[in-house]
Amino acid sequence: MLNIDTSKFNELEAAIHSAVMAAAKTRRHLKITETASICGVSPSKISKFVKKTGFRNYKDYIGFIYGKKRAVKESTEELERIKKFLNAFDMNVIDKFFALLTRYDKVILFGYGPSFLCAEYFEYKLKIITQKLIITVNEENTVKTLLNKDSLLVMFSTTGKFRSFSDICAHAREKEAACVLIVEEYNTDLLDDHDNVIFLTNSFQKNGLLPYEKSRAIFFIFIEVVMQRLIDARAAKDS
Repeated sequence: MLNIDTSKFNELEAAIHSAVMAAAKTRRHLKITETASICGVSPSKISKFVKKTGFRNYKDYIGFIYGKKRAVKESTEELERIKKFLNAFDMNVIDKFFALLTRYDKVILFGYGPSFLCAEYFEYKLKIITQKLIITVNEENTVKTLLNKDSLLVMFSTTGKFRSFSDICAHAREKEAACVLIVEEYNTDLLDDHDNVIFLTNSFQKNGLLPYEKSRAIFFIFIEVVMQRLIDARAAKDS
């Protein structure tokens, strides 16, 4: 899993990231020295930026950027894909999401089709553990009426391609609401329009599958781990 939250970038970091994203669309195999030259900073500044962003090194970061241009590879069997996800599980992403979740008493869960059903399940679990106001919707206009500066919008999407979330996220920014998009597949094109994205995997399900046919198993694993984090936090508070 990898959480990219560009809203936390300072002015220089945002400029570096935008410059790299733009350059990667027309140039291949950007070396760190080339990237530094494009951004007008030193290679060491690029290295520091990369680590602050959450990547281990520049190679991982630039590979992530070029991920949007790589040919989509079909996954192996679903159980093998889930196993790879579990082997690479990053609890830091869970901790960051947990910290965001606990800051808001009003949480709006949003998704389309089967992703909406995942959101409904998350609502059910959250209402058992927390005293928060949890609302699940699958209609954009309804979401817009609910958003305010005290709310957190959590959106679920398997591919990020079925329907755009750009308009609803823009409205959330206008209302000063926090928002995070949780995506099962590795679609870095979403970074063009969204500040805070959690990619649960760096894999893809089979191209031949329609959106509603794709597995949501990894969404449910994510939800259950978040719930365990909440249960542990409640137990620690009560002890």
